[in-house]
Amino acid sequence: MAIEHIRLSQQAKDQLVRLKRVTGISNWNVLCRWAFCLSLAEPTIPAPAKIVTDSSVEMTWKVFGGEYNEIYLALLKVRCHEDGFPRTEDTLHQQFKLHLHRGIGYLASKASNKQIENVADLFHLDGNS
Repeated sequence: MAIEHIRLSQQAKDQLVRLKRVTGISNWNVLCRWAFCLSLAEPTIPAPAKIVTDSSVEMTWKVFGGEYNEIYLALLKVRCHEDGFPRTEDTLHQQFKLHLHRGIGYLASKASNKQIENVADLFHLDGNS
């Protein structure tokens, strides 16, 4: 398994707190799944960045992915292959972190722009942010 634990930056935590309030989704992992998939749908590669995971939000990979954790890992591996990255544990972990944080940023931006005002609005999002 390439990813055991997931920890978020303080900025991502703050963004998720606002998203929880707007959508009514109370679990971090559910919002993180939406964010991850939204980023994967974006055709561009996430910009390289050093993300400081300094918040108190932490979860295991199995909590993040739930019963579909193997599918999320497969999606990440396919995306890394498509983007020309080796599928090493370090690369998978880094690309996951970049996709997750980019996706959370997208969701937060859409909530700020009133494109997300409830949970139903999540179903109308696409990766062309």
